[in-house]
Amino acid sequence: MKYDIKVELENRSEEYSFSEVAKQANGAAWVKSGDTVILATVVIDETEIVKDDFLPLTVQYIEKTYAAGKIPGGFFKRETKPSDFETLTSRIVDRSLRPLFPKGFGHPTQITIMTFSVDSEADLQVLALNAASAALYVSDIDINKSVSAVRASMVDGELVLNPTLSELNNSTLDLYLSGTKDELLMIEMRSIGSEKIDNALVVDPLLDPTMSAPFITTHASNALPEDELIKILQKTQELLFESNIKYEDAFKEFKKETKEIGYKSHVINEDMVGYVREKHLSDIKDAMNQMAKSERSTALRALRKKIMLTQEKWDEVELKDAIEKVKKEQVRAQILNDKIRADGRALNEIRPISISTNVLPRAHASCLFTRGETQALVVLTMGGSKDAQMFETLTDDGVQNENFMVHYNFPGFSVGEASPVMGTKRRELGHGNLAKRALEPIVNLDGQTVRLVSEILESNGSSSMATVCGGYMALRAADIDTSETVAGIAMGMVSEGNNYAILSDIMGLEDHDGDMDFKVTGSKDGITAMQMDIKLGGISLNVLKEALYQAKEGRAHIIDIMQEAEKKIEFNDGVLPSTDFFHINPSFIGEIIGQAGKTIREIIDKFEVAIDIDKKDGKVKVTGKSKSGVQAAKEHIEGIVNAPKSPKIEYKVGDKYKGVVKKIVDFGAFVELPDGTDGLIHISKISDQRVDKVSDVLSEGEEIDVEILEFKGNKISLGRA
Repeated sequence: MKYDIKVELENRSEEYSFSEVAKQANGAAWVKSGDTVILATVVIDETEIVKDDFLPLTVQYIEKTYAAGKIPGGFFKRETKPSDFETLTSRIVDRSLRPLFPKGFGHPTQITIMTFSVDSEADLQVLALNAASAALYVSDIDINKSVSAVRASMVDGELVLNPTLSELNNSTLDLYLSGTKDELLMIEMRSIGSEKIDNALVVDPLLDPTMSAPFITTHASNALPEDELIKILQKTQELLFESNIKYEDAFKEFKKETKEIGYKSHVINEDMVGYVREKHLSDIKDAMNQMAKSERSTALRALRKKIMLTQEKWDEVELKDAIEKVKKEQVRAQILNDKIRADGRALNEIRPISISTNVLPRAHASCLFTRGETQALVVLTMGGSKDAQMFETLTDDGVQNENFMVHYNFPGFSVGEASPVMGTKRRELGHGNLAKRALEPIVNLDGQTVRLVSEILESNGSSSMATVCGGYMALRAADIDTSETVAGIAMGMVSEGNNYAILSDIMGLEDHDGDMDFKVTGSKDGITAMQMDIKLGGISLNVLKEALYQAKEGRAHIIDIMQEAEKKIEFNDGVLPSTDFFHINPSFIGEIIGQAGKTIREIIDKFEVAIDIDKKDGKVKVTGKSKSGVQAAKEHIEGIVNAPKSPKIEYKVGDKYKGVVKKIVDFGAFVELPDGTDGLIHISKISDQRVDKVSDVLSEGEEIDVEILEFKGNKISLGRA
């Protein structure tokens, strides 16, 4: 393969070829970094222009198992439906590149990213975006900006940019930024939690701007404080901007001649806009006060029909656009000028919250979380290690187990739409993944498997954050220990020039007509996860910092309400499984297991529990359907360990003792000696006469005289005395 250019970046390099493969695509980039090879292509349909007011862009990130020398597992030996990682990566690329397309671009566009070779240290999500952006930049589409990604991690207190996967696996932070050379477009962040790595965070970053000392301060929480995140964002953003300058300088000579294509003409009829402003502004305000999306749409549609009765020659589609423009203007002006939102709230005010736990009597745990017109029913199910979700990625050596799952479902009825319930969509997968990242740092399952399912029953903004709050409450309603209380809040922003307003707990109207969708989850101490999409093309760190601290105030308010609700939890004791962990001296494990597992089977059957024992350190896990059964099993095991024992006898060859036949087998009998030690009397040593069947001569519980014949390791061989 002939490579056209090589771009040197922080911690790695990338080589690009633009003319060797996929020549019939509008743009293509073959990218090599280390031993990883990715092909990204861009194709547009020039014969069609979609008239609806959206960009018909589809992004598909596709992994080939041969890239890592693997054959697909399962019955079908070829790649089938996309994995969660592939879907989430496609979504990240889509959200990063969508803002680049010119207004009025309506041609169906397909971006395909394929992995052909993968090494175990590759950051495939970063490379996928970089490759797709390169293919788009050199294509014949009128796009002249590079978008790239930078990932930041925190390893032993040191900030590492563009980390390897090994470094990321030992990091307390996973921060993914995408943007252009002068605009930050997207943020994805999760705090892995210092307790889950090595508790190695020390000293203040400002003491050493050269980064020779650790970059962040010690904090007990698994959440990352806002001040520290801002400092990390500043460093990461600087590298992001520098990288895009390098990309554009390197790619510009390979840019194809721009193709002349048609754009959607979307001209607002200003006469209609003026008429609506003058005659029906009060109707617009009334419609804004209809908080549910369906109710608001009905009110605006009724207004449109009312106007058409007196303006019969007007085009109804044009009138719809005019009404929408006036509505958007009014929403934004009221926020910026009057500091009041459509529902009458102050900019930092949170909608009313109600929380009910364990509303489902047969589920292990549940929570009905309602915030304004958004409602999530989050249901928790507990299982053992065998219930974990098995998965495998290209960079893994083998199959991995996911024992904490969050699944998010968004049926049409939640927004008043008459649509059937279909398979999981990308948005649902993304929202569930965000909620998982928010809660995972504070949960220590210790071998258990937990599945949270969020059923969105009503939605008017921030249903993913309702999932986080409801998910935390469901964990507590299942009596699962958490390190701290975590809540989520969706922030928004409206801006005109230098005038801006930051909104807490945004509703659907403010998300639609605003300039930012910023979801922040965490405790009162800091942030566990974050996701931000900026619609206006960039945001300053000062504004971002203000939004983060306003989000912190909102979270604290929500957390106070959640902690009050925690005090009222009544557990589903008849249904909720119980688990207990304790340690015993490993030397007693043999006695707990018993001869051929007899003792432990008796405990399991008697108390209806499952028992796992770590033979190395003596850790015992007891799980059962009821707390009483688990506690009784624990006490029984501790009774075996703590029972007084007869002093051990120092046995010698030739010594004779009375023993009790404990178990008869085909080849002899196990005999318990006076101090509880077992010995084996072989069938050939039971009698002077030939014995065909041991049970013809001996019976369990019978007392017999035996002689020590020999020692075989820890085993004692006996004969009949």
